[in-house]
Amino acid sequence: MPASGLHVSSLATLPPDQLAKALASLTEAEADELFHDWRFTARPEQVAPDGDWQVWAYIAGRGAGKTRSGAEWVREKVKAGCSRIALIAPTAGDARDVMVEGDSGVLSVCWAGDKDHKGNPTGRPVYEPSKRRLTWANGAMATTYSADEPDRLRGPQHDAGWCDEIAAWNYGQEAWDMFMFGLRLGAAPQAMVTTTPRPIPLLRQIMASANTVITRGSTYANRANLAASFLDKIVTRYEGTRLGRQELLGEMLDDVPGALWTRDMIDAAKTGVKLPDMRRVVVAVDPSGTRGQSDDGDSVGIVVAGQGIDGIGYVLADRTCKLSPDGWGRRAVDAYREFKADRIVAERNFGGAMVEHVIRTVDRSIAYKEVTASRGKVIRAEPIAALYEQGRVKHVGGMTDLEDQLCAMTADGYLGDGSPDRADALVWALSELALGPPPATSAPMRR
Repeated sequence: MPASGLHVSSLATLPPDQLAKALASLTEAEADELFHDWRFTARPEQVAPDGDWQVWAYIAGRGAGKTRSGAEWVREKVKAGCSRIALIAPTAGDARDVMVEGDSGVLSVCWAGDKDHKGNPTGRPVYEPSKRRLTWANGAMATTYSADEPDRLRGPQHDAGWCDEIAAWNYGQEAWDMFMFGLRLGAAPQAMVTTTPRPIPLLRQIMASANTVITRGSTYANRANLAASFLDKIVTRYEGTRLGRQELLGEMLDDVPGALWTRDMIDAAKTGVKLPDMRRVVVAVDPSGTRGQSDDGDSVGIVVAGQGIDGIGYVLADRTCKLSPDGWGRRAVDAYREFKADRIVAERNFGGAMVEHVIRTVDRSIAYKEVTASRGKVIRAEPIAALYEQGRVKHVGGMTDLEDQLCAMTADGYLGDGSPDRADALVWALSELALGPPPATSAPMRR
C-alpha cells in the first residue's frame, strides 16, 4: 500500500483530478509497486470475488483478458501463501505457450519486487520446462498439466489451481474429477476456471454448483488492449452472429431450435467409448476450392470413420484443414495410411475430379471412390443424425469443431458460420459405411 495510506481500491474510485494528485505524490518505489498492482488496473470482473467459494469461473469472450486474469490470480495466491498450484490447459503445449510463457502468462505478470504475506521475497519464478514446474523464491511451486492426460492429476495435491479454456478440454470430466480429488491442501483450497463458454455438461455442472461464483466479460470490454486488425477483421465479421454471441460476448448458447444433432446426442456418443476391431475404415474429403492458408474460402473437410465388428460407427479423427491442394492431399493420404483405411471418398459434384487428381498425385495406389450428391445437405444428414439418436455412432477423443458444426445443422439448413465442411465430410464417411443393425454373430476381424 502506498505510503500515503491510500488503499488501491480507494485510488481507483477517486475522481480524475484527485487521482492525478494522489499519483503525483507517490515516491518512485510506490509508483513502481502500484504499476504492478493488478487490482488497480483490472476491470471488476477480472478480480477474484469476495466470499466463501471453492471455484471462481471467469466466463468471457475471446480477447477479454482471461489469461491475464488467471495469471494474476496465480500470482496473488503465491503472495497469499499457497505453495502447490496446478496449471491445467487443454494440451501440454497450451500450458507452456499460453499459461506460462504467453504474453499474458504467469512469467509476464510476476514482478521482481513481489513479496508474500509474510514479507518473504517471491519475485519472478524459475521455469523448468522439463519438470513442467515454476518455482518462486519463497518455495511456492506451480506445475503444468494437460487435460489430455487426466491420470497425471491422480496423485498430486494442490491448494490452488487455474484451469484454462476448460470448455476445450478433450477429456474434461476425467481431468476435472482428478484435479478436484487433489484440491485438498490448506484451509480453503480454491480453483479458478477461465474459458470461452460452450454448452458442455462439465461447464454447466461447474456453473450450477453452489460452490461456484461467476464473473463475465466480453471481447468488447477489452478492446482498448486488442489489435485494430483483430477488431476490424474478426469482431466485425462475427458480431451479430450466433458464433459471435458465444466467442465475443461469452454467452452460453443452448441447442439450436430444430437442430438435427443436440448436445445430449453428442455427449452420449462420447461416453464410454471402447474401440473394437474395425470391419471397415474410410476417409471422407469435402473439397472447398481453397487455394491455401491465406485464402478466405472454407476449409477442406477431412474426417475418418470406421465400422466396428459390433456394427457401430466410430468417428476416429477430424483432420480438416485449410492448406494448399498438396497440403490437404497429403493430410488425407496420411490419415488413410495411419488408420489403415479401405478407401478415400469425395463428392463428385463439387471438385470430385480435382480431389482424385490431388490424391493420385500424392499416392497413385490409394483406393479412391467418387460419391455424388443427388440430394441436399439436410436430406443427406438426417439419416446420419438418426443413427446418433439410436446410439449407433460413437466419437473418439475431442473433436469440438466438428461437434459444433453438427449441432448447427437444422432442418432448415446450416446455421453456423461459413460452410459445414467437417459435418459434410462426416456425413459422407458414415454414409459410405452404410451402417446396418449390429451383427448377430461375430464378423471376421479387420486388423
